[in-house]
Amino acid sequence: MPADVGLDDPEQSVERISAFVRSSMARADADGVVVNMSGGLDSTVVAALAAEALGPDRVYGLTLPSNKTGAVHARDAEGLAEALGIEHETIHLQPALSGFSGCMPDRFDLHDDPVSTGNLVARLRMATAYLAANVTGGIVLGTTNRSERLLGYVTKHGDGAADVLPIGHLYKTQVRELARALEVPEFVIEKPPTAGFLPGQYDRDDLGAPYDVVDPVLRLAIDGGIETPVVADRLGVDESLVQRLLARHDRTRHKRSLPPTPTEDR
Repeated sequence: MPADVGLDDPEQSVERISAFVRSSMARADADGVVVNMSGGLDSTVVAALAAEALGPDRVYGLTLPSNKTGAVHARDAEGLAEALGIEHETIHLQPALSGFSGCMPDRFDLHDDPVSTGNLVARLRMATAYLAANVTGGIVLGTTNRSERLLGYVTKHGDGAADVLPIGHLYKTQVRELARALEVPEFVIEKPPTAGFLPGQYDRDDLGAPYDVVDPVLRLAIDGGIETPVVADRLGVDESLVQRLLARHDRTRHKRSLPPTPTEDR
């Protein structure tokens, strides 16, 4: 299997995903779609795909900052939504986060615990998206890509939850190609990927390498079933990096499946 993760035909991918979005909405008998927009690559691409597939009047964008870091990206999201011509609202979640934290027992204190806080924010964002979907009669389009899914780099029942994942089959580097086909502004494409919870927090630091390295590893090791030493040798990367990525894939398997139930004897 080749390590290249490029798209053979980005324009064809746009058409195929657009058809998928239309059929998903039709099956749900929905009136439109809701997209959480962060100002980053994935959410911008999903919003652009939705506008392409359905028309801007059937796409509702939400920007949900929870801190000063998110507020900076929120301004980008607002401008992108305006450029797409979609209805859009910004809701600051800090009051909701503070209220939620304030009524919790002391043992649930979130101070100095960025992981728990980040997970809570992600779930509040998705709860808001589903509230909007209920009000508008829409379905929620998730913005998670294949790289994030394979590595469990999502919050369970947060950004990992949605009705459909239009780019869930595309690696991050493929999403970049799709963005150019959709004429997404270059500054969005070149933004360093980040969850946006903490200043200076970037995906490459959390994962141990940029997506240009991570994606070929995942393609060869997971899609191709090629052994770790061979993957490392073919890509010229440390074997320890491949091992860490595969270990992460294995321990986050629960994020990619429905909750298990007891097996019944038939």
